[in-house]
Amino acid sequence: MTAEMWEEKITAWYAEHRGIARDEAEMNYLKIAQDLEMYGVNYFPIQNKNHTDLLLGVDAKGIHIYSINNRFSPNKSFEWSSIRNISYSEKELTIKPLDKKAEVFKFFSSQLKVNKLIFQLCIGNHDLFMRRRKVDSIEIQQMKAQAREEKARKKMENQRLAREKQLREEAERAKEELERRLFQLEDEARQANEALLRSQEAAELLAEKAQIAEEEAKLLAQNAAEAEQERQRLEITALKSKEEKRLMEQKMREAELIAVKLVKESDRRAKEAEHLKQDLHEAREAERKAKQKLLDITRINYPVIPPVLPSCFSPMCAPRLDYLEKSRKFEDRLKELKSEIHALKLEEKQAGLYSHWNEVLGSLDRSLGTVSTSILHFL
Repeated sequence: MTAEMWEEKITAWYAEHRGIARDEAEMNYLKIAQDLEMYGVNYFPIQNKNHTDLLLGVDAKGIHIYSINNRFSPNKSFEWSSIRNISYSEKELTIKPLDKKAEVFKFFSSQLKVNKLIFQLCIGNHDLFMRRRKVDSIEIQQMKAQAREEKARKKMENQRLAREKQLREEAERAKEELERRLFQLEDEARQANEALLRSQEAAELLAEKAQIAEEEAKLLAQNAAEAEQERQRLEITALKSKEEKRLMEQKMREAELIAVKLVKESDRRAKEAEHLKQDLHEAREAERKAKQKLLDITRINYPVIPPVLPSCFSPMCAPRLDYLEKSRKFEDRLKELKSEIHALKLEEKQAGLYSHWNEVLGSLDRSLGTVSTSILHFL
């Protein structure tokens, strides 16, 4: 484990054991530490008689010999109960077991001070070992009893302090909770007030929007009414246009029929004019013969009788006058049709009908020209 990981674990353990008294914490620490293999062991570098490097460890249980690379498992141990004597001379230190038949262990140290320190540690640990084996005196027993009573009293005091501390912490937590709740309620009240203000502003805004929407609805209704009126007007105009178109088409068909009739009439009138020309020629030939016969007769001493010229009141001129009257009426009718067609042409702006109207007018003009030519030839 790294140093940061150890620090995190120690901090967590310290928080878990918060409130324990110092002496109790030290005692708990020692109880845990004494079970460790290297607890209470002081190591010193030594050499045996073969000049092999070793480690000598002194603790409350005895003296232990370790190898250089292993400080957990001793190669050889001498408990205090099995040691008869320990002595040193300058750099040499000797351990004599209680069993006289056992081998005496000798080792060497590089410094005299180290041997002296090892010897003093051995004396101190051996004295403690001997004290633990003796029965305590009455004074020591009384002191231990007082120590236990003091410990119990301190424990009760610590428990009382811990309980008071716990109550104080609970009161502080309750106070903090109340303060937090108060701040929360104040915050909620402030938020509710702000929400109320926003709601009022939103209500005012919605009222304005509703008013604007109402005005827009009225405007849209007015526009819709105007659009409906415009649609009705356009429908009426379209109906009128359709009606005018229908009337114009009807008049056009009537004009076409009239033009066809006029063409037929003009053909018939042309034929009649040919017949009339032939009759006129025959009449003039008869008149010439009559004049010649009359001259021949007057030459035989008849009284001179003035020649009777044919007049318009003679029976022969009646068809001619009738034809002239019909031609004049026909010309008047053609002029009226032309004026009506020109008026319809100005009203109707459809380019597709112009050519047709022009054809009708051209046919009427041709018919009128034919009739006029026939009349002129007849005259």
